[in-house]
Parts: sequence; C-alpha cells; structure tokens
Amino acid sequence: MSFPFQVPQSDEAQEVLQGLTQLQEEFRAGLTRIDPNSHDFEQVTWLRNDGDNGGGTRFQRTQDAFLNRASLNFSSVHYESEPQRALGSATALSCIVHPASPLAPSLHMHISWTQLKSGRSGWRMMADLNPSNPIPKHTSTFLERLKLVFQGYDSELLSHGLEQGDQYFSIPALGRHRGVAHLYLEQYNSGDFKADQELAYSLGHEVIQCYLTLVEDALVMGKPTEAQVQKQLDYHTLYVFQVLTLDRGTTSGILVHDQNDQGILGSLPSVLERPLLESWVPKLPSLQQTLLQSLLDALPDTPQVELTSSLRVKLAQVLRQHYQEYPETQSLLAKGFKVPPTVKNHQVVMEPK
Repeated sequence: MSFPFQVPQSDEAQEVLQGLTQLQEEFRAGLTRIDPNSHDFEQVTWLRNDGDNGGGTRFQRTQDAFLNRASLNFSSVHYESEPQRALGSATALSCIVHPASPLAPSLHMHISWTQLKSGRSGWRMMADLNPSNPIPKHTSTFLERLKLVFQGYDSELLSHGLEQGDQYFSIPALGRHRGVAHLYLEQYNSGDFKADQELAYSLGHEVIQCYLTLVEDALVMGKPTEAQVQKQLDYHTLYVFQVLTLDRGTTSGILVHDQNDQGILGSLPSVLERPLLESWVPKLPSLQQTLLQSLLDALPDTPQVELTSSLRVKLAQVLRQHYQEYPETQSLLAKGFKVPPTVKNHQVVMEPK
C-alpha cells in the first residue's frame, strides 16, 4: 500500500500501519454494504509538514439518508529523523459514526500505537457506544461483544477498561456520561508486542462488526417519532459540548498542529441546537465558561447551527487560542487513570547540537 506522505520506518510502526488501514477499509466497506442507497465515502488526505512527517487519510460522509456524519480517520505521524523530539511515531485509527436514524446509535472507536525514542511504546484503545435513544438490547449486545474480545486475558483488564472509560466520558457539569458503554485502555503494553497487537486488532474487528449489526437492527425498527428526532438533536448538541469542552484527545490534536483541523473535528455531528448549548454555560467552571462562550460567539445566531467545514476550522481556531491563552484549562479536561503527554511528545524537547 502506498501513501502520499512519508511513513515511519520502524518495523513495528509499519505493521501497525497495515493493520489499522485494513480495519479502516473493513469499516468503510461494512457501512457501504448496509447503506440502503449504497453511497460511497469521500476520501480526503492531509499532510504533516508537506508529508515529510507523515499525514493521514480519512473516509467521510455528511448528511445523507443513511448517515448524519461519519469520519473514518487513519493517521501516521513520525519524527524519526528529528532527534530533538521525544516521539518516534504515532499511528492511529479514529472512527466516529453518527447515523441519520435516531434509533441507530453513534459510535466512537480509537486504536493507536505510540513509539517513543526512549524505547517505550504503548496502545490506546477506546470503544464507546453513544445512542441518542438508548435501546437496552443494543447496550447489552455491545458489552457482550467486548467480553468476547477479552476472553483469555486477565479478568481485570476489561473491568479496568470499562471503569477508565466511564471516568473519561463523564460530563461532570451535567451529571451524566456521553454514552452507555465506554472502554478505554491508555498506554497499554503487556510486554508482548504481538499479543497486544492481536488484542487491538481483535477489538477493532469485533467492535466494527457488532456496530454494523446494531445499525442494521435499527434500520428495520420503523419510522422514528418526532420526540425521538428531537432527542437526537439534543444528544448531538451534548456530543459537541463534550468534545469541545472536555475531550483531551481532541484538544491535544488541536494543540499539536493546525494542519488537520477539519479532520480532528470530523467527530462532531452535522447540526447542533444553539439554545441548549448556551444553557450549559452557567453550569461550567469559570475557565470552561469562557471557552464555551467563545465557541458560541463563533457560531451563527440561529436556533439550529449546521457545522460546515469552514465552521469546524473556525471552532478549532477558537479552541487553540483559548488553550494558548489559558493553558490551565487543560486541568479540567477528561482523563482516564493515566494522562498521556501527547502534546509534549510532539514538541521539541531539546535544541539539536
């Protein structure tokens, strides 16, 4: 497989690159297969420093009869030839799908492998089910599939991942979580690269296939009610709220560089409800109040706001400016049991001799 950017040279990074792009294609093909209208995805490429430090490709779709928004993002960034940086390479697959039907759940899945020049490496694995209209059998099916993935591993590994996921996707100001089931493993390394790689790929495959089954089930449930449609709009607004004010991964991506702002905010649904978003300002700590108000000031003054590509870039710029001016706001970001030094790993840590 060839890419329009330079790829990392380490054997492990190239193995991960091949595995994650195969999962990306599996997800794209699966969604296309169950789409009643069989629309394909648009492929978009972005470059890190003109491709010298890698880049990424994503498959995306917006606002059609089947999908409200979907973004299947693969990226491979590396600094192997820059000794002043701590990061050797970071290879990631981040997939976010928001179906058009209010009965079908949204999904977020992230699998990445980071290799530092110190010799340390680790996996980040995330999978969370995010329905606007929760269906108990969908939740139980998703959790049972996760149990299947972790059979044969330490019994505490899955419970650890679910507990860390619940902590990360908590929304303290609203007293709730973003979804109904959240798995999160951070800097996971058992000491056996091949075994960890197998776990990551198995998780990706099983989550993809389970999710496709849930969406297919939702598509035969009939026409949603007006109340369910409204609940979806409310939930999409909540999703935007969580990503823009709490999500550490999104914030880190924005702070590392400005060369993929549309892709980084590709996780956001297509439309939000401005009055609802505005109603949450007083519930936040003061620094986050300032952030959310700045984001609201960047939005059109209409009850419903379509998050166009240009508006996503504008919101990314607001986020970047806020965290540069008020870096202490990062202390309020979501975190699991470990906080990855993502931004620091990308920065120059010493002057070259």
